[in-house]
Amino acid sequence: MTSSTDRTRLRAELDTLTTEAFRSELAEIDRLPTLEIAKIMNEEDSTVPAAVTAQLPSIAAAIDATATRMAHGGRLVYAGAGTAGRLGVLDASECPPTFNTAPTEVIGLIAGGPSAMVTSVEGAEDSRELAASDLDALDIRVDDTVVGISASGRTPYAIGAVEHARARGALTIGLACNTGSPLAAAAEHGIEVVTGPELLTGSTRLKAGTAQKLVLNMISTITMIRLGKTYGNLMVDVRASNDKLRARSRRIVSLATGASDPEIEAALTATDGEVKNAILTILAEVDAPTAAKLLVDTNGHLRAALRAAGRRA
Repeated sequence: MTSSTDRTRLRAELDTLTTEAFRSELAEIDRLPTLEIAKIMNEEDSTVPAAVTAQLPSIAAAIDATATRMAHGGRLVYAGAGTAGRLGVLDASECPPTFNTAPTEVIGLIAGGPSAMVTSVEGAEDSRELAASDLDALDIRVDDTVVGISASGRTPYAIGAVEHARARGALTIGLACNTGSPLAAAAEHGIEVVTGPELLTGSTRLKAGTAQKLVLNMISTITMIRLGKTYGNLMVDVRASNDKLRARSRRIVSLATGASDPEIEAALTATDGEVKNAILTILAEVDAPTAAKLLVDTNGHLRAALRAAGRRA
């Protein structure tokens, strides 16, 4: 149970955080017409991309380091509490259908476990030990990357995850929305996207959450580009698990090759629906087993496989 001394200390900490600042000019926002509130909120959100822009060099460096580790078989692990944890879980869950990654390649950890996605788990975010235990359950190794996510940059669970992962030799990234944060300081790559006070005081699911989502999109998407999961801007590793994605697969093969529908159908059938392999059979004029071997030999990079087949990439 939190003591009165701890409560006083935490309140003092919150008073120093930009994300927690009170905006007196919005004190009567509840009296405004709905359209006016929507305009104000939209204007607030429009400031987030500029805040992300200021951190692009740090984000790019973190992505390059992550891609290098993942190219050697490492995993990408997000760790956070509350909104930050949910955003990590969301980004991780979108990688298998988008990039055909295994569920164990990009992982989202939220303080308190899966039930914390919808129900607050008391005390979970305050435990560094819980973060260490969650990472130990994954057997974190040197080729892995752990991203601690916290709007305040002071959440013990996120800091504990970064500290424990770093002690195990893993690459660490700290994503926060305040400057001088303990989370960024604990990580090898600190990313502090300062989005300022929120529309609703302390509701960091708003601008801070939007900023975190944008950065996580960059980390996962650009890492996958670096790993050869795309061909240009085409998602050639998409997993066709429903009718919409099967139609998208055919469209991607068409855009990449310009082939006729019968040729596309034949290529996808021969390669068991693997888009990247189907494209290679068409552009390199090779059979499915040869395409599969070329992609294995080039670590799944389609352009490299095309060059290996003597074709222009």
